[in-house]
Amino acid sequence: MAGPWDRGPRPPRDAARRPPSGRPEKKWPAVASRPRGDDGAPSGAGAEADPALPPVDTAHHGARREELRLYGLNAVEAVFRRRPQAIRKLWLAEARLGVLKPLLAWCVKHRVGYRVVDTADLDRLAGSTHHEGVVADVLRVAPLSLDAWLDGLPTHAPTLAIWLDGVGNPHNFGAILRSAAHFGAAVLLPHRSPLALSGAAARVAEGAAEAVPLVRLPPADAAMARLRDTGFALAATVVRDGADLFAASLPPRLVYVMGAEGEGMDAGLAAACELRLSIPGSGAVESLNVAAATAVFLAQWVAARRTRA
Repeated sequence: MAGPWDRGPRPPRDAARRPPSGRPEKKWPAVASRPRGDDGAPSGAGAEADPALPPVDTAHHGARREELRLYGLNAVEAVFRRRPQAIRKLWLAEARLGVLKPLLAWCVKHRVGYRVVDTADLDRLAGSTHHEGVVADVLRVAPLSLDAWLDGLPTHAPTLAIWLDGVGNPHNFGAILRSAAHFGAAVLLPHRSPLALSGAAARVAEGAAEAVPLVRLPPADAAMARLRDTGFALAATVVRDGADLFAASLPPRLVYVMGAEGEGMDAGLAAACELRLSIPGSGAVESLNVAAATAVFLAQWVAARRTRA
């Protein structure tokens, strides 16, 4: 399958964006706790009667939009470390009782319900077998506005960000978040883009979703003007006909613009960037996918800063 950023500039999009799918929300059946001994310890202090379980991904479904269903050990533990008050419900396998003991103690103290359930129940709750024995409902964090993010930056400090132009695959998004956390970059989400953190993306990110600033941009022209006013250069990342990334002089404040899966980057947006950069390769394959390419671009910027130090 072709990489997300490797199709080159695509024709400019119309201003109107297609809304997310309006498919009706499904309800999972209630999940009962596994029978326990007389002490009842594995059932959390805040346990309540089994409600109908929400769908796996609730990012765009009205009443539950403020909550996110997470799964995966690192994803859940990252929320516990940074914002435990966001945890609303927890389900876990019996094998996870030991490693999650501090989280369970916090749930008991703060009357947050948790349950020990079978693996099959966790599979249904997560909509995936890759839950690593734990599923949680947590409150979402709204993305920052561009102004709020810029106002929080140290004046003139070197800063790196990624503008995701249409990237939508949750596994690529999660891998990008992990690379962004590793290299200290922010992630910029286009105006009116449906892209949002999902359980699948958070699992692939392995806890990085809690460490990366997510920024919601205004319309593209306004976003680019505001970024340039604060000293940022914008670089279109292209497969061919760009400057060699490894030979280019990268500015201390830089936004890499990464194109969409399959379609490539918006042609108008690419033309408006002052830099065009490509990753040279052997030619054995056409390109890297967007997640792998993002890691290379971020690493090169960090390497350039260290060389100049």
